[in-house]
Amino acid sequence: MKKKPLGLLLAIMLALSAFLAACSGDSASENDNNNENEAPEGEEGEATSGGTLTYGFETAPEGIFNPNFYGIATDAEILTLTDESLITYDENLQPEPGIASWETEDNKVFTFTFEQGVMWQDGVELTVEDWVFAIETLSDPDYDGSRYTNVETIEGAPAYRAGEADSISGLNVIDEYTIEITFDEARVNNLVNLWSYPLSRAQFEDIPVAEMSASPQVRQNPIGLGPFKVESIVPGESMQLVKFEDYWRGEPNLDSIVVQVLDSSTVVGALGQGDIDMISLAPVNGEEVEALDNVEVITYPGLSYYYIGFKLGTFNAETNEITEDKEKYADVNLRRAMAHAINRQEWIDAFFFGYGTPVDGPVPSNHWIAADSSELTAYEYDPEKARELLAEAGYEDTNDDGFVEDPNGEEFVVKFSHYQTTNPTFETRAQAIVQYWQEVGIQAEVEMTEVNLYYDMVEKDDPAIETFFGGWSTGSDPDPTGLWGSDKIWNYPRYKNEESDKLLADALNLEIVGDDEQARADIYAEWQKLISEDVPMIFISELEEIVAHSDRVQNVTYDVSGPNSPHEWSVTD
Repeated sequence: MKKKPLGLLLAIMLALSAFLAACSGDSASENDNNNENEAPEGEEGEATSGGTLTYGFETAPEGIFNPNFYGIATDAEILTLTDESLITYDENLQPEPGIASWETEDNKVFTFTFEQGVMWQDGVELTVEDWVFAIETLSDPDYDGSRYTNVETIEGAPAYRAGEADSISGLNVIDEYTIEITFDEARVNNLVNLWSYPLSRAQFEDIPVAEMSASPQVRQNPIGLGPFKVESIVPGESMQLVKFEDYWRGEPNLDSIVVQVLDSSTVVGALGQGDIDMISLAPVNGEEVEALDNVEVITYPGLSYYYIGFKLGTFNAETNEITEDKEKYADVNLRRAMAHAINRQEWIDAFFFGYGTPVDGPVPSNHWIAADSSELTAYEYDPEKARELLAEAGYEDTNDDGFVEDPNGEEFVVKFSHYQTTNPTFETRAQAIVQYWQEVGIQAEVEMTEVNLYYDMVEKDDPAIETFFGGWSTGSDPDPTGLWGSDKIWNYPRYKNEESDKLLADALNLEIVGDDEQARADIYAEWQKLISEDVPMIFISELEEIVAHSDRVQNVTYDVSGPNSPHEWSVTD
């Protein structure tokens, strides 16, 4: 066994974006960037051409294999193999040219130039019209995904979405490889917030926008720009990917990648027997896998945090407005009591086996905008404090059954939802949270939901979801607005606060922060203080990412944001 922990980056630019990568079972990360001061971790050597790598997954993909529509991290992990952004990021997560390069003088008007000869996997050349098509699709009122937030600041996008214009005025196509994009105003993050995944016009132009996400072009026969193309899919079980010989960075080393979905209980055996070459590990399997002679375990700093959310309201998808119309968890002292009731360190030790630490706010500690925990309202394990806050909020045991009633004397039962996969620890860890609440006198019960239904229920404010377990990961833009703005669909607690919105807007205002990163970080620290005081979520933990490689794997490297480009990967015989 060889284990190589990766040191933290000294200077990183990270940003919240949807476990995304939206949210997922237990891992989420995108981007392929390297550590500034250390060599990336993993086995490196002269690349061998040919061969097949078997890539294991403990959670089946939802099956939405296009960046413009996917919702969970498992699908995102597949997409890192099959598709690609126009922009890449350096070792500090600063944007740098990829397929597209850019120029701007004022952070409002950008001119982008595409590499010529970049091919879609169906043999059609990529042009800026495919990017225009993607932006128009995301701005269409019938678009059923969650990424309008990444295009809504383009001049004319809101009018297009409202049906008041036939085109987006801020998109000016100069030629097949050049486009000028004008935003509604100059902002610090216009570039890194901009949606940078094209959508093949040739593949999708005859499909109504409302039907795109369910189309064969997304579910069965996806076409991307990445190093591997989909050859076959057995839903919920496996995928066969073959190298795309005309990939724009060069022909991939591997001939193929087999994606295999495993039951959590079989992962250790599959690695030991050489049935799979590579997998992101659940912490429960870490120690056993470390003991295998033919496998290397690699850890690197995670960019995700895990939380318990409270449903405080509902989201109107037509108006993009949140209404805080749910009363059950409206009392902040109730939420604070429920936070103090949880022994986070004990829970992390029990279910994440030393691979995690408590987190006190809505930003992972590796993030450059993360406030110091001393500045935040920390909800340390304190059952007595929890009981005091319950009493202060009017929650008392009026019938001597050991559990509190609500301030009106009615029965009070917390319904706690958690996603279900083949991981056997998920229901157990959900029951442990419920037990913490019961120990301070709050009656609670667990509701487990299949993972591919779970986030759809959370996003659509299904009445069955009251409190819920989830996670978010980081991306390339340090602006948390997409997850916390009062008009954002990924604001899952449906938290609405004018002060929060103002702070998030100020952190992007060039007149307020200019190019001073510290000024921006200070505003984000104030925002984190506000969130920690209001407790729309109980922030639980941040984890190390854990991956396992068989001794066949070569040239796969990691840093704080994930693996290098798959076209560089190789295997030995």
